[in-house]
Amino acid sequence: MTTLAIYSNKGGVGKTATAVNLSYLAAQTGAKTLLCDLDPQSSATYYFRVKPKLRLGVKGLIKGGKKAYRSVKGTDYENLDLLPADFSLRNLDVIFNKLKRSKTRLKEILDPFKDGYDYIILDCPVTISILAENILNAVDYTLVPIIPTTLSVRTYRQLLFFCKKIDYDIGRISAFFSMVDQRKKMHKELMVATSKSFNHVLKSFIPYLAQIEKMGIYREPVPVFSPKSIASKAYENLWDKVQKNILYADRYM
Repeated sequence: MTTLAIYSNKGGVGKTATAVNLSYLAAQTGAKTLLCDLDPQSSATYYFRVKPKLRLGVKGLIKGGKKAYRSVKGTDYENLDLLPADFSLRNLDVIFNKLKRSKTRLKEILDPFKDGYDYIILDCPVTISILAENILNAVDYTLVPIIPTTLSVRTYRQLLFFCKKIDYDIGRISAFFSMVDQRKKMHKELMVATSKSFNHVLKSFIPYLAQIEKMGIYREPVPVFSPKSIASKAYENLWDKVQKNILYADRYM
């Protein structure tokens, strides 16, 4: 069983679209997959046509075990379940900060789910606080979308600095380029420069395309409503790279 966070300390970089599409593609391989929506905006929950409701709210999630598991919902897709979000998750950071073992509570919540799934994928809110530490401590790997812009690359650098400061193994963090406009010279140049500056940047990118924005209209993963599109192929390529370069890496070390 492998846990993977789709995380960034910058908003608007395509985290949720990535989490939704990769979760769907993982399930399509026959792997039992759970997508955990940790964002109080509940966008991933919306995409899967699930009501944004946790049983007993954030307090039920914090208690873990059966109380958290009762919130899990099936989706329209075989092998894919969803732990939905609701607005009560806006308090998750504050609650963790008040608890004992405050930096590992999310791991304790997710551990009971591991026996039932091959993959657990987290769609994470924007955070660089104790919730971020919980996310990093709870998963095996973290995947970070980077838009090829100066500020997005700068934010990624800040994340790596933060991880070094808390003695987190940055070898467990990989990045990929998101919302890429290949018509822009700056995007192309920054992709080359960033790949040289940082380790673990996947040779895969998600282009800036209308098909991805239409997920909000169709409320489906891109490979469902537009399986032959460039966007669908891009997510399939990214999932292939994630499997080969991240999820299976330890098996051959």
